Amino acid sequence: MKICVTSVPVTDQDQALDFYTNILGFIKKTEVPLGEYKWLTLVSPQEQSGVELLLEPMAFEPAKHYQDALKEAGIPWTSFSVDDINKEYTKLCKLGVKFSITPREAGNVIIAVFDDTCGNYIQIMQQL
Repeated sequence: MKICVTSVPVTDQDQALDFYTNILGFIKKTEVPLGEYKWLTLVSPQEQSGVELLLEPMAFEPAKHYQDALKEAGIPWTSFSVDDINKEYTKLCKLGVKFSITPREAGNVIIAVFDDTCGNYIQIMQQL
């Protein structure tokens, strides 16, 4: 068994697509219209046949409360791995990304947390 798709809830799929592709550098893999929303997945440019990230429309009210509670508590929805966190942090700051936690050591990793503009905090991490 392996993970093939994971999701992040988003308040606006088009805004999320723009942020996750043009700012974070993911590549759109699948876009299938499903009524008001779409099945919209992205992949890492380094692993284009790897795990897909589904930009899940935030259409279920209890899920919205959960998303809000996580963000209010400062808890990231998910984590992405990077090779050089300081380089990534600098690049994203130049692109206007707002960080709630700047790069800092946490055990055997360095982490940073940013706002994805779509309702979530996202953590990036680098293994030490």
